[in-house]
Amino acid sequence: MKNVDFDDLGPTKLLQLYDPDSGLRGIVVVDNIALGPAIGGVRISPTVSLQEVSRLARTMTLKSAIAGLDHGGGKAGIIADPKQENIEQLVRAFARMMRGVEEYVPAPDMGSNETMMVWVKEEIGRVLGLPEELGGLPLDKLGATGYGVAECAEIACKHFDLPLKGARVAIQGFGNVGRAAARFLDQKGAVIVAVSDSSGTLLHAEGLNIDKLTTTKLTKGAVRESTQGTALPDDAIFGTDCDILIPAATPDVIHCGNLEQIQAKLILQGANIPVTLEAEEVLARKGVLVVPDFIANAGGLIMAAMEYRQKSADEAFVAIKRKIQKNTDKILHKATKESLLPRIAAEKLAIERVKTAMAIRNLSYLWK
Repeated sequence: MKNVDFDDLGPTKLLQLYDPDSGLRGIVVVDNIALGPAIGGVRISPTVSLQEVSRLARTMTLKSAIAGLDHGGGKAGIIADPKQENIEQLVRAFARMMRGVEEYVPAPDMGSNETMMVWVKEEIGRVLGLPEELGGLPLDKLGATGYGVAECAEIACKHFDLPLKGARVAIQGFGNVGRAAARFLDQKGAVIVAVSDSSGTLLHAEGLNIDKLTTTKLTKGAVRESTQGTALPDDAIFGTDCDILIPAATPDVIHCGNLEQIQAKLILQGANIPVTLEAEEVLARKGVLVVPDFIANAGGLIMAAMEYRQKSADEAFVAIKRKIQKNTDKILHKATKESLLPRIAAEKLAIERVKTAMAIRNLSYLWK
């Protein structure tokens, strides 16, 4: 299929959905289910595409495998503005149309939230990331992904001989992931010197007050509304004088066209696929350590898997810390020892686990 790469792992199922009554245009990609039911978020955006959803589904396969979860990878997209008036109608139509894809369990993602997951549950009965009042573990409210990024930072800094306490951090994207990462890193003593959203970049070399900035973002909708620091264009975040850069928004924001701006020593991928492979290779040659998305931002998936097993939030946070710290340490050691990009080192481990499961379950047809 055009714009979708098929390989030894998948994807095993692609669906493009259209409902003329509601106007729904949607996408579902199940990448691989050798390890178990696929978990993946529902991304709602006017620009989401089959290619993007396919790439994200593969990321979920690798993320589940490297985290030792009994789940495969999948992803979905609804091509719409999440703030449009008939969004509930679209989400419910989407859920009904993918009812039969029982091997895929949807969860929140960029543009979707816990309330929308309630709508999905009411339609098809299977979903993750529900509000706690309904027995769920609300990933965004608890800050699961951002918490995992902070735990990743602690281990990555040790490999880079960079003290996390006092380290200067810039965060591109001050949404659910970026805000949580800022909060947990601030608690660890890091100094958040810059954040950005679609309104622009806010820079304060002495460190931003994260609690006050979060209140501004949630009440006024934009970091530029803050009275702290200096307001700059949104893409100025990449040239920030910092030790750690965390892209926590959309795909492919760091690429060969802007990587020369980057001054950070360490990049932690808080978003999925925020750095192109070509950019990762160039950055590595320049001595910049880049921890890939499916290592750094696995906290949300791990918490979703814990909800699937009806575990508590406390149990989920323990699992996130243990798994992400262990995997960060493991792949960085492997990358150093074998002179590999951290992404390649991590992919080798993840793919080995998936292919072993495929062979054991006689699912070799998935890659032949």
